[in-house]
Amino acid sequence: MRSSFLAVLAGATGALLLSISVGAQVLPDPAAVALIERLDLPEAERPVRESPRWRKPRKIALFLSPIPGAPTDVALARYRAVTDDIELIAFSGNDFSAVRDADVVIGFCSPELLRAARELRWLHNIGVGVERCALAPEVAQYDFILTNNQRISGPTIAEHTIALLSSLATGMQHYVANQTRATWNSALPVPLVRTDLEGKTMLVAGLGGIGTEIARRAHGLGMKVIATRSSGRTGPDYVDYVGLPDELHALAARADVIVNALPLTRETTALFNQRFFRAVKRGAWFISVGRGQSTVTADLTAALQDGTLAGAGLDVVDPEPLPADHPLWRLPNVIITPHISALSEVASERRDVLIRENLRRYIAGEKLLNVVDLEAGY
Repeated sequence: MRSSFLAVLAGATGALLLSISVGAQVLPDPAAVALIERLDLPEAERPVRESPRWRKPRKIALFLSPIPGAPTDVALARYRAVTDDIELIAFSGNDFSAVRDADVVIGFCSPELLRAARELRWLHNIGVGVERCALAPEVAQYDFILTNNQRISGPTIAEHTIALLSSLATGMQHYVANQTRATWNSALPVPLVRTDLEGKTMLVAGLGGIGTEIARRAHGLGMKVIATRSSGRTGPDYVDYVGLPDELHALAARADVIVNALPLTRETTALFNQRFFRAVKRGAWFISVGRGQSTVTADLTAALQDGTLAGAGLDVVDPEPLPADHPLWRLPNVIITPHISALSEVASERRDVLIRENLRRYIAGEKLLNVVDLEAGY
């Protein structure tokens, strides 16, 4: 994810910066206005200037991985339209020397970064998952605002989810393997079968930004969609029923497809375990695009081997990378992708737009987008 994101940051030297300056004020990029509306990005209740620790930043540290042919100064130039004369410095890897006196850090939240960033007031997590911070006991001792890229990758992950599901429904992984061997054979090995998705029921576990986009696309394919969400029972019109997390097992018994779109929290760690797979409708498919640690890998493998599940599409696993000798690699009813469902050129552009807009808002003391509740973990 990092290299794809940074490639867009680097861009061309002559890339057009759409932020408009009026005197000392920088107005929103029209692309940011459209993005906020399209993805319904949540806005903080109060302007950040009301936070007792807010001040106009003196130094901003931005995570950038070295990319051949992508000079750092070109990548940083994309932000100068909103940071103006504020010191802007790049850092990479685990070298946190650049963040020590930074007010603002754009990077990946971790206990190591928090320990190094002694002046930190706001951190924007480049990814969506913040479990490295949220699940760390020592995070409570740090006083900072955390935002992330929630919802930004939703459309991209949703398309990847549908691709995994459609491949399982058509046995596509078998035909691709045949192609590499130049074999013309229409037969599918047991337990694979070709079937239609229309009329089937999908359970989306986690009807957040990603889950909602998945549900939208499943509905468009003629599927019935049910879901769980922790914030309540409300949902879009194309979701037939929204249950609370404690209804997960009952809803799984009704679903032909179960999609894990949950963040990793204390409550969701190892949630998809032997007890869960005993509750699912026999012959269901399991798609996981949330976090690998929410699924007990041994229990998932057993459910696939004994026929409880008809198949699985996994973009996240535990551990990552999956060891070469793990049986999941060799099951014909499993498709594995290497945690890349959030990656696309368009998704990278959306992330760039959000980061620049949140930088503009923080410097101006306005309401930030995508503020994370560290206690909740998302």
